[in-house]
Order: sequence, then structure tokens, then C-alpha cells
Amino acid sequence: MNFDLNFPVNAATVSRIADELIGLAPEGFYEDQDEVLAGASNLRVLGALAKICEIPFLERIRDFTDQSLLEAFDPALLNRGLFVPVSRDDSRLYFAIANPWDTTGEDAVSTRFPDLEPQPILVPYAEIIQVIETVSGAMGPSNRELESIEVEEQSESVQYFDVSAEHEEPLARLVAKILSDAIRERASDVHIKCGIDDVTFSYRIDGDMREKKPIPIKLKNRIDAFILNLMGIAPEERVKRPGISGRFGVVYLNRTIDIRFERHRTYRGFHITMRILDKAHFEAKLGVGSLSFDPATLFELERVMSIPAGIIVMSGPTGSGKSTTLNAMLRELNRPEENILTLENPVEDEIPGVMHCDIRPNEFKPMITSFMRSDPDIILMGEVRDLDSAELAIEAAITGHKVLTTIHTPRASQIIERFEQLGIERWKIAQTLKAACAQRLIKLLCRSCRVSRDRLLERDIRKFHLPDDLRNHRVFARKPEGCAECNGRGYLGRTAILEIIPITPEWSDQLSKGELTPYELEKKVRSSGELPSLRECGLDLLREGKTDLEALRKSIDLSSAE
Repeated sequence: MNFDLNFPVNAATVSRIADELIGLAPEGFYEDQDEVLAGASNLRVLGALAKICEIPFLERIRDFTDQSLLEAFDPALLNRGLFVPVSRDDSRLYFAIANPWDTTGEDAVSTRFPDLEPQPILVPYAEIIQVIETVSGAMGPSNRELESIEVEEQSESVQYFDVSAEHEEPLARLVAKILSDAIRERASDVHIKCGIDDVTFSYRIDGDMREKKPIPIKLKNRIDAFILNLMGIAPEERVKRPGISGRFGVVYLNRTIDIRFERHRTYRGFHITMRILDKAHFEAKLGVGSLSFDPATLFELERVMSIPAGIIVMSGPTGSGKSTTLNAMLRELNRPEENILTLENPVEDEIPGVMHCDIRPNEFKPMITSFMRSDPDIILMGEVRDLDSAELAIEAAITGHKVLTTIHTPRASQIIERFEQLGIERWKIAQTLKAACAQRLIKLLCRSCRVSRDRLLERDIRKFHLPDDLRNHRVFARKPEGCAECNGRGYLGRTAILEIIPITPEWSDQLSKGELTPYELEKKVRSSGELPSLRECGLDLLREGKTDLEALRKSIDLSSAE
């Protein structure tokens, strides 16, 4: 079972869900239960489960939830039971639940409104969380409270910091507000920077840095010390180390979210970057949600994943979703009979059943011998960045292991050249490499406010060598001021696009003998017309109205027609 409903489902129920989905499809469309479950989204699964439980199912409730009913319940109770009162009539009160077997909501509704019959509605977990957020957001401190903080005081060390709870200390409320707003707005990173006469924080959302917000400069060292305390690091360490790396956990609406912390000294103080590793808004499953790749690309990726031994390499710039895709692949490969080990710095996404190793750069060589003696079947290596890591990937593949890793190159075909630059012989690369992939994240237009355009500008068509079919094709563009749905951004979310170059035995032999260059290999794959390039995948999103030319050109090199 690949779907995640945020509550346990036993094998008998999974089987009934599969039968329900098969019954909804045309006769003979699915061969067995495994096939229908592999391709089923969480929404389809929830719809089938609702039918089994004989209760209604709604995908969205936030637009018509009665605010007065929400205010009749304690937000802490809503958080604990994951339910939301929606509406009422003369005899019934309709309430949304995330788990059809959790009776907390029904008991609370019956107690609060004894004269009304409770009527549950099954709703996706994320939708209920968004409604609860409207009544349970953390309140930030006033400027007066911030200014009243005594700088000499020290905050106590915190293991897990609850950012959705109320805190007495203004500084704790400030940090809770910064982090809870970041999680609610789906930011990937929080940046805190020291300037000449100010301290600011800002969010990176959908790949873009947002507006900077001020913090009283007198709190510069206090907020630094507070966050270091969350990781159990003594504040005096900040003057001893040029850079500090770590992680801590926060609790947001009853779920734990990891925060990856990086801090380095600057001329005016420090720069803190906190990466929010919140998986609730990203369905890391191949072929679903943000990883809905082109069908031919997805099929080829699944084919190379089935090869017993070899290397699959993912390339792309920082923040292009490489690790997320590799972890989605690892989830597909994760079976009880496989021993899966990872070498990462740092570990971003812990997968049950997978042994994650968080190593420092100076520990890499000593770890290799112990690591390989642990008898892994599948190895995920966070990044190939030097000769040692490149040799480990190659030797592991030669000795019969399946290796997943990332590397920094602009194009998929340049992965081969990058391994050569690190000192690996061409024949070894050709023998072990099974797929060279390149990935980018493309911003998606907000469907509530996107603006229609009859055609693209002739200047843009010539400048970016766009195909003729786009000359008179209706496209969409970002609305500069955005709307309430996208919080004024014009974009809402991102999707991954992927190009893949499979290394067949024939091409492997030609690469080994020097009869084929990596670029010629890329041209062969493209000339077949079966596997699209990053450019072609991006232009398909443009044709479908999912993105605009501005978002594409920031992520993909459109200067060449190839």
C-alpha cells in the first residue's frame, strides 16, 4: 500500500478499498488489486473508504465552514481529534473528520449540541488542518513586549518546541510566530540576517525569497541563543565556530516537523538558514502530485529502478527536489527483504525500515569499510562531490549493489563527464550507470487568479526558440498582485519535471569504447522522440496553462532549441 492517509488501515480494509476502486473502473481496466492501489491517489482512496463506511466525502470544506461553529469548540480539542464542525440545519450538525474510526469528533459534537444528530463527513487530513489553522495560529508578541525583554537573560533548552501553543515569554512567542507562519505558508526556508542597523527574517516560498520583516536589533544575540538552545548547543559556541550545523524539532498542530539549521558568521553578525522539512504538503510518491512526471519518463524511471544493480544519478541545482525524488524512489524500493542503507549529510527524510547514516565530511572514508560490511542491497548516497564518494558509488555498483545518488551538473548527459572529472575511468562509468537524470522544480500558476493571454509575444518566441505551435496558442500568465488563495504571489506550489537518459547495454558498450560521446548519447535519446527533455516537459506545462514563460525561463535554459 503506497498511499498515506495519516491513520492506520488494516489489510482487510485495504482489500475492500481496492475492490471498490476496481468496481468504479471500466470492466477489465485493472488486472488485480496491486495495480489499482499503485495508481490510486489519496483522494480516490478516501472516496472509496467513505463509500465503504457509508458516509459522505468532500474534497474541500474551507470555503463554506461556519465560523461561529468553529468558535464553539476549543482549538486544542479540534487539534487532538482532527475534526471540524462545518454546518448545521434544524436536526443535524455536519462535521468533517480525517479518520472515520476516531469518535472524538462525534463525542464532542454530541456533548456540545445534544439536540442535534451528529453527521460525519470524511475530508482529507490536509484540508482539516487548514481549517483548524484559522482558529489556532500562534500569536506573535507586541513590539512593547519585545522591547521589554532583558538581554542578559538566557532561555532554557528545549527539545521539541510547540509553535502552535501559547508561550509566556515574548521571545519564545516571536520564534513560534516566525516558524508557525512559515509552516502555514508552506515556506521551504526561513532566513534570519544581520545588517548594519537591523535584523530581519524572510521566507523562501515556491523558490522565491519573500519580503523581509524586522526584528529589534537588541534581540540579535538573544534570538540566536534561543535557537541554539533548541538544539542543545551552548550559546558560547557561536563565537567558537565559523559555522554551526544541526537540527531540532517543532510541534505544529499535533505533528512533529524537523528543522534543519545552518548558521555562519557574517561581517555584521550572523546568517541563519532553517530548512523546514514538512512532508505534509508534498506527496512524495512517484507519479502522483508534485512528482507527476511525463508518462514515458515515469515508465522509463520505473524500468531502470527494476534493474538489480547499477547507479541511478539525479542532477540539478540546489533546491530542485533531487533528494525528494530519490526518497520517493527509495519508498518504492523499500521492502522487508531489502537491506537499505543511506549515507547523508544531513538526513532530511527518515523512511521507516531504512537505516539512515548522518555523516560528517571527515568521517566519510573511515565509514566506508564499516558501511559496506553491513551488507546493504540498496545504497542511497546523498551526493557525489569528490573522488572518495564517486569511487564508493562505482565500486558498490560493480559488486552488485543498487545505488541512488545526486550530483551537480546542468544537463543529464554531463553526469558522465562529471564522474570523469572526479577521476573515474570512462569504462567503469559506462558499465555501472543505468540512468542519468536531470530535474527542475517549476512554479505553478494560481488557478484562482491566473490571467489568460491570446498568444505569446513574437519577441519571446524568437528569443527562446519556441516551436511554431505556440505562436497562436492560448497561454496563461501570473497575476502580479495575486489573490487570497495564493497569498498575493500569483503562483501556488511547484511541480517537478524530469529528463532521463537510460544507458542501454548497446550505448554502454559504445561509451566504453569511446565511439559515443555523452552529448551524442543525449541527441540519440531525444531523436527517438520517446523521452522528453526538460525543455519539452516545461513547454508542455506552458501549453496546459499550468505555468508561464517567466517561471520556465528562471528554471530551464531556453536559449537553445535543443
